[in-house]
Amino acid sequence: QLQLVESGGGLVQPGGSLRLSCAASGFTLNNYDIGWFRQAPGKEREGVSCISSHGRNTNYADSVKGRFTISRDNAKSTVYLQMTSLKPEDTAVYYCGTISSASYYGGIYRCQGYDSWGQGTQVTVSS
Repeated sequence: QLQLVESGGGLVQPGGSLRLSCAASGFTLNNYDIGWFRQAPGKEREGVSCISSHGRNTNYADSVKGRFTISRDNAKSTVYLQMTSLKPEDTAVYYCGTISSASYYGGIYRCQGYDSWGQGTQVTVSS
């Protein structure tokens, strides 16, 4: 069955970097747009970034734009989230998931909702 497993989280100081990985199994990854979202204690789930099935289109939340980069290697069935210049407000559990709905219009790629996701990986940014 479809399975997504996140890894790469940990404790990092402000200004540091981490690379998260999302390993997919049980389905053909290159048929799916994939996204990362996060949830901090007491806060609503926040979409962070998403990438189209072929990897040519990406979208980022304003809060991470210029600091995070999403990428994918379909041959390895893995999606990545490179996070740099991390801030304490980035602290959350990060999840990857298959995107429910995506569109490309006017040169802008958008994605919304998640059908399946993994167990998450904790990212803590603290000195």
